[in-house]
Amino acid sequence: MKKIIVSPSLLSADFLNLKKEISTVEAAGAEWLHFDVMDGHFVPNISFGFPVLVDVADAHHMVNDVHIMIENPSKYAEKFLQSGADILTFHLEACDDDDDVRHLISLIHSYGKKVGISIKPKTDVKELLPYLADIDLVLIMSVEPGFGGQSFIPTALDKIRFLRKYIDDHHLSALIEVDGGINDETGRECIDAGVDVLVAGSYLFGHDDICGRIKKLRG
Repeated sequence: MKKIIVSPSLLSADFLNLKKEISTVEAAGAEWLHFDVMDGHFVPNISFGFPVLVDVADAHHMVNDVHIMIENPSKYAEKFLQSGADILTFHLEACDDDDDVRHLISLIHSYGKKVGISIKPKTDVKELLPYLADIDLVLIMSVEPGFGGQSFIPTALDKIRFLRKYIDDHHLSALIEVDGGINDETGRECIDAGVDVLVAGSYLFGHDDICGRIKKLRG
């Protein structure tokens, strides 16, 4: 049975004690650390950018899982790669056209980093198919991106099942990640549907039993 990767989302962390929060989730067994970057344009919220990533990228041994929810990702991708991203995931909806998507994939791989593409809940999962052979990760948003603490949108499960079958049938290696409303119950549903990576924020941060919660996420 495959091991599920847990990627705690810093969006829900206590930024007054950020170093301690990161150390806590790492000690609890998290393999990745998820950075939600928002620009207030592509999504209706502003979070953090390069300075936070630079400050914490080397302060732990987890994979820096950076999700940029921004307009014009081609303009800023290189700076995120230089700031410490190990995986850089951009939104398909933020790209101008196929050439823009291909340029980003090539750019990120040229840095020796992994490429992810994300889609919002209302985007048809089949729009990802032309790129699955060339990327390392697909991020399915199970809430409308922009704010933490939202409820899980069940149609994400159908997208995960579709991707799992397509990836397996075509012998591809892209991981399937899900973000939004993840807890022990929705996490189990996603695992059963075929997900590889669970992003969790408010379910983990702010609780005393993070280690136990990570174990519950993995089932």
